[in-house]
Amino acid sequence: MMADVFMLKPVVLWSDVLIFVLVAALAAFFWQLRANPVAAARWAQVFRSRAGLSAFVVILFYVMIALLDSLHYRTPLAQTEGSEEIHYSQDVHSVLDWVLSDLTAKDEKTYSSPFSLYSFAKENMQDESGNVYRDFPRLQNAGSHLAEEAHHNTDIAQRTFRAVLAGVLLSAVLIALHQVFLRVRQAQPAATRVPWWSAYITLSLLLVASALMLKLSEVYHVFGTDQVGKDVLYQSIKAVRTGVLIGTLATLLTLPIAIILGISAGYFKGWVDDVVQYIYTTLSSIPGILLIAASVLLIDVYIETHPEDFNLVAYRADFKFLALCFILGMTSWTGLCRLLRAETLKVSQLDYVQAAHAFGVSHMRIIFRHILPNVTHIILITLVLDFSGFVLAEAVLSYIGVGVDASMNSWGNMINEARGELSRDPVVWWSVSAAFVMMFVLVLAANIFSDRVRDALDPRSR
Repeated sequence: MMADVFMLKPVVLWSDVLIFVLVAALAAFFWQLRANPVAAARWAQVFRSRAGLSAFVVILFYVMIALLDSLHYRTPLAQTEGSEEIHYSQDVHSVLDWVLSDLTAKDEKTYSSPFSLYSFAKENMQDESGNVYRDFPRLQNAGSHLAEEAHHNTDIAQRTFRAVLAGVLLSAVLIALHQVFLRVRQAQPAATRVPWWSAYITLSLLLVASALMLKLSEVYHVFGTDQVGKDVLYQSIKAVRTGVLIGTLATLLTLPIAIILGISAGYFKGWVDDVVQYIYTTLSSIPGILLIAASVLLIDVYIETHPEDFNLVAYRADFKFLALCFILGMTSWTGLCRLLRAETLKVSQLDYVQAAHAFGVSHMRIIFRHILPNVTHIILITLVLDFSGFVLAEAVLSYIGVGVDASMNSWGNMINEARGELSRDPVVWWSVSAAFVMMFVLVLAANIFSDRVRDALDPRSR
C-alpha cells in the first residue's frame, strides 16, 4: 500500500494553490486578531451568536471538502514488459475521489432513482425461452449484495442505524476532546463565552449525515444516477470545490479594484472622481450576462488555438475556471466601489482628517491610517455578502452554457444536464434536487454568517 502511494504523481493546479493560500490567509487573519482587542471584540460578537457559529461550522465543513478535492495526483499505468519507465494516467484524481471510491466504482447504464434496485427506463429483454419482453432491468451494482430483494428496506434500515451510531460516536469523541482542550485552556469569562453547544449540534448533524451517505453509498445510489449511469451524490459532492472557490476567488478579485478606485474617488474628488464615476457607470450600463458570455467565448477560442498548453483535461478546465473567476470579479466591483466612494466622501470631512491635512500629513498616510480603517467594515460585509451571490451566479452561467468547463463538476452543470429530463413523465428529479440541496445549504450558511458579520461590524447597527 505504501509503495502505491509513493508511486503517485502529484498534480498542482493553480486553483489548488489559491485555495490553500486563501485558507492560510484566513487562519492568519483570525490569528492576528489576538493583537487587536477592538477587532477581536467585534468578531467575538459574531461567534457569540448561535446562528452565526452554526453557519461558520457549516462553511468550514464545505471548505474541508474543497481542500480534500484540491490534493490532486495521477496514478501510474501498468508497466509494459521489459520497460522500467513509468507512465501515468491522463486522468487527474484527488484525495476526495479516494474517499468516495465506492461512488465511482459502481456506475450503471442509465438513470436510476434513489435507493432503487432497478433501472428507471424499460428495456427489451429476453426470457429463458428467447421471448422478447419489455421490463425494468436489474441494476448491476446497487443492491447486488442482497440475497433476496425482500430484504431491501430492512438492509437500508440496518445500515442507517449503524451509520447514525458511528456518526454520533465520532461527534461525541470530538466534543469530548474539545471540552478537555477548553478546560486545559481554562474557561472563558461569561461575557465572552461562546455557545459551543450550537457548534456541537451542527457538527454532530453534519457527521451523522456524512456517515449515513458514505455507508449507504457502499451498496446503493443514495441520490440515484444520471443519464450515463454516474452517481449523482458523487457529482454533487465534487461540485462543492467549484462553489467554494468561485465564491471566494471572484469576491477577492473585486476588492483591489473597488478599494483603490472607490477610496481614490471619494478622497481626491475632482477629475479623479469624474473618471472613476465614468468607468463604473459605463461598465454598469453593459448587460452583465452578455459581457461575461463574450469573455468566456474568447477564453474558449484561446484554449482551442493553444492546445499545446493544455495537455491534460484538468489543466484546461482549471484555466477556464480561473478565467471565469477573473471575469466575474472584473465585472462585479462597481457596487462596492460606489459604497466606498460615498463613505470616503463622508470620512474625509471629519475633523481629525482635516487636522491631519493641516499638519501636512501625506495623502497615503491619511488614507492608510484614517480612511481605510473606517471603511473596513463595509469591505468585510460586502466580501461575505457577495460570496453567496457568486455561488448562485456560477449555477446560472453554467445553466446557460457559459460557465465552467463541461468536464468540471459543478451544480450549474448538473442542473444544465438535467433540465431536459424535467419534462419527462415520470420526472427525473434527483439530479436537480441534489444540486439544489447542496447549493442551498452553502448559500444559506453564507447568508446567515454574513448577517451576523454585518450586525457586528456595521457601526449603524449599534
